[in-house]
Amino acid sequence: MEIEDLRTFVEVADAGGINSAARRLGLAKSIVSRRLLRLEEELGAELLARTTRGAILTEAGLSFRDQAADICAKIDAAREEMSPNGDIRGLLRIAGPASVGTLFASALAEFARRHPALQVHTRFSDQYVDLAAEGFDCAIRVGYLQDSNLIARKIGSLPMQLYASPDYIRENGAPDTPGDILKHAAITSSAASWVFSDGEQTFTVHPQGRFKADNAYVLTEAAAAGLGLVAMGEMIAAPYVAAGRLMPTMPGFSLSPVGIFVVRPPSQHTPRKVRLLVDLLVEAFSKSDSAKA
Repeated sequence: MEIEDLRTFVEVADAGGINSAARRLGLAKSIVSRRLLRLEEELGAELLARTTRGAILTEAGLSFRDQAADICAKIDAAREEMSPNGDIRGLLRIAGPASVGTLFASALAEFARRHPALQVHTRFSDQYVDLAAEGFDCAIRVGYLQDSNLIARKIGSLPMQLYASPDYIRENGAPDTPGDILKHAAITSSAASWVFSDGEQTFTVHPQGRFKADNAYVLTEAAAAGLGLVAMGEMIAAPYVAAGRLMPTMPGFSLSPVGIFVVRPPSQHTPRKVRLLVDLLVEAFSKSDSAKA
């Protein structure tokens, strides 16, 4: 029984079809189909019922999927133990937020350069990604993490500040305290709350406004156009401030920084490729913080 046949079956099972699995694996559909047929012949059982809409796991397939995934994970772990300092190989699939993808671009490129035998596939999107269902090894997430069964490692943080355009401030004035924010139009993602501190107390504000978006650059452009106040990462806002399109407001209060995390599906074994990626990202963000200091 070939390990690649097992991996292919797990990918098809998780992707919900041969076409989707072939795209994930970067293989021709004919190769994926051939591996599946070979595995079914060896097991003497039909694992997938092919339909015009994809592939559905049979009862035997449902039973075998978790066992196949476990076998693949154990073989990967054994290979890593045999060669802990050797090249990492295979495929690493990473998801990340499109809004701040530029923060990670150079680090991911450096990771691929350090590990030439590894395929690195990334998807940057502001839509929520189900890691297990879509076959990702890990994801970079920015913000305040919600409770989930994902395993998270914090790799850094993103300082935040409240901004508005000079035109907006001329027309509407600037807030002096968190309570003043409710008198202003706010530009937010959905269900946002802002947490401020004056060094002694914290103040939580639920801002209101008519413009919402799930992309940081769209929010920042809206603020630069004079639509209201925005809470934004300093790295993203810096070019707008330098160009005179935005200015920081309410200097007596600081916003809580948002965390930057690598999250992965739960498992007893952390793949070495994910551990090395986390180490590199921690290194990259610690250098960034040191440069600012």
